[in-house]
Amino acid sequence: MDLFEYQARDLFEAHGVPVLAGIVAYTPEEAKAAAEKIGGVVVVKAQVKVGGRGKAGGVKVAKTPEEAFEHASNILGMDIKGHTVKRVMIAQGADINEEYYFSILLDRANRNYLAMCSKEGGMEIEQLAVERPEALARIAVDPATGIDEAKAREIAEAAGFPEELHANLVETFLKLWQVFKKEDATLVEVNPLIKTGSGGLLAIDGKVSLDENAGFRHPEHAEFEDKDAADPLEAKAKELDLNYVKLDGEVGIIGNGAGLVMSTLDVVAYAGEKHGNVKPANFLDIGGGASAEVMANGLDIILNDAQVKSVFVNVFGGITACDAVANGIVKALEILGGKATKPLVVRLDGNSVEEGRRILREANHPLVTLAVGMDEGADKAAELANA
Repeated sequence: MDLFEYQARDLFEAHGVPVLAGIVAYTPEEAKAAAEKIGGVVVVKAQVKVGGRGKAGGVKVAKTPEEAFEHASNILGMDIKGHTVKRVMIAQGADINEEYYFSILLDRANRNYLAMCSKEGGMEIEQLAVERPEALARIAVDPATGIDEAKAREIAEAAGFPEELHANLVETFLKLWQVFKKEDATLVEVNPLIKTGSGGLLAIDGKVSLDENAGFRHPEHAEFEDKDAADPLEAKAKELDLNYVKLDGEVGIIGNGAGLVMSTLDVVAYAGEKHGNVKPANFLDIGGGASAEVMANGLDIILNDAQVKSVFVNVFGGITACDAVANGIVKALEILGGKATKPLVVRLDGNSVEEGRRILREANHPLVTLAVGMDEGADKAAELANA
């Protein structure tokens, strides 16, 4: 889950990272009141989960509360790279002397953490990494030990900071590591981390991504969810405890096991190339249990997707045998009744497969087509979607 900048700021403050005052506002009137409360020069910053806000006109300096009102009026409702601005942060103005960059992220390729740091912050770090890679220090961080004082000093030295800044940098890096560790984040980024005219450090723009797999440890993270932007089908699937991701296609997918579902997505995409270039409509892993209730919930989610034209149920009977899966499908269709209107292609394999196929044949539901193999099933589902 990616956080808005104001949410990242609040997390930083909670862990002692030096930040400036910031208040979120949803209306120009709230923006004016926030500017009055903070006092002095403020910055009106569009809150969208995408970069390039400044270039798009989504970041404006306001010297008075009236200017904050005017800028908020112009920014709220603005479209920035397909994201509509629904809130702004009124941030205290900063005395910027120098701008730096720092981040900690999950390095999946190397099964490690990675700290990146540069004396040249304030610009797009991707551009810096390509044009001047030597200006960006990359330091591997062992998950077992994390960032201690020695590692923090190693990062500061690798980035080429002068010795007189090391003490402040080390202290800030350690606090940002606590944000990463204690909040179960996959990314903590500060750009820019500034040095003020008085020599102090401040994190004035932050990005944080939280690992939703660790959500059970952080019930408080639920308040960070942007419910207005959530896909309604994904939100409903989450309530039903289904592992579902909406995609932009026409063939609904149900499988048991993430690996099987991923393979099914690939096979359907390949088959779709000769059937009007149809594509998978979703990722839905029902896990080991394919009970009637679970299957009905999964089918209900998929059949409510207006883009879906057909459904491919691809299940391998392991812990849950194929006959139980087949009974689940039959009962699910009974439960859904008139809601089930789109053709289903069902491929079963594994434990008790013949019994499972017999149950589906005898049920003889007009919407169900049996397929023996995964390629055959994917092809038929793509064909039906195209028809």
